[in-house]
Amino acid sequence: MEISTVGIVGAGQMGNGIAHVFALSGYQVLLNDISQEGLEKALATIRKNLDRQVSKEKISQADLDATMGRITTTLALEDLGQCDLVIEAATEREEIKNAIFEKLQPHLKPATILTSNTSSISITRLASRTDRPEKFMGFHFMNPVPVMQLVELIRGIATDDETYQALLKVVESLGKVAASAEDFPGFIVNRILIPMINEAVYTLYEGVGSVTSIDQSLKLGANQPMGPLELADFIGLDTCLAIMNVLYDGLADTKYRPCPLLTKYVEAGWLGRKSKRGFYDYRGETPVPTR
Repeated sequence: MEISTVGIVGAGQMGNGIAHVFALSGYQVLLNDISQEGLEKALATIRKNLDRQVSKEKISQADLDATMGRITTTLALEDLGQCDLVIEAATEREEIKNAIFEKLQPHLKPATILTSNTSSISITRLASRTDRPEKFMGFHFMNPVPVMQLVELIRGIATDDETYQALLKVVESLGKVAASAEDFPGFIVNRILIPMINEAVYTLYEGVGSVTSIDQSLKLGANQPMGPLELADFIGLDTCLAIMNVLYDGLADTKYRPCPLLTKYVEAGWLGRKSKRGFYDYRGETPVPTR
């Protein structure tokens, strides 16, 4: 199963990062989004990140030019139908993902592998809504994609071995490392990481520590590069809440109950870096804790 063309649905933080690494590795990439502005912003972000790699002498200027030349954009979802591999990287909401797959599948080649970059939603359930559950997998990249080495590969109950082996080779071709995860809520990384963030929010909610003291404690006491509240802002508080809800609903255990303070921040539209406010206020020159 040879894969040379890759379609990516969603040009946001994850989608443009995935496009970056595939194009840099020699794949032809077709990047789709619902707005032209989103596509233009994605291309600008990819170029900026490639420029950074050139300045650090990790790639050459020729590599940058060739990479940008391999990326094409489109507003028409059906254009992705002729790709060998399609990666859905849209908002972490199941109904949105299902709508994308429903609209896309009439245009897919019979051999096309369909994947989702979901960080927590059941792969078996998503696959069951398509015409190719045996060629459907979870393909979960870590953020920021050009930097992080891990890719979680999640097989649904119907995924065949040929599809799994094909994606394993793709991960290797990107210079990344694959970790196979069973199809349980949150898979491996987020099953462990997001509850830790949620517990940090509870620590703030209960007044055990301030935003600064919680983040400093984990950075200096546990040698984490980012504090849990800083990391939550980076991921997006809406994404953290969505994953916690998936864990809570899917595992039926009260230890996964989302912290009410996390819910309140999301309801206020304070989603972290992308909205300029979360556990930190990013509207000034330096981030300032909001509590």
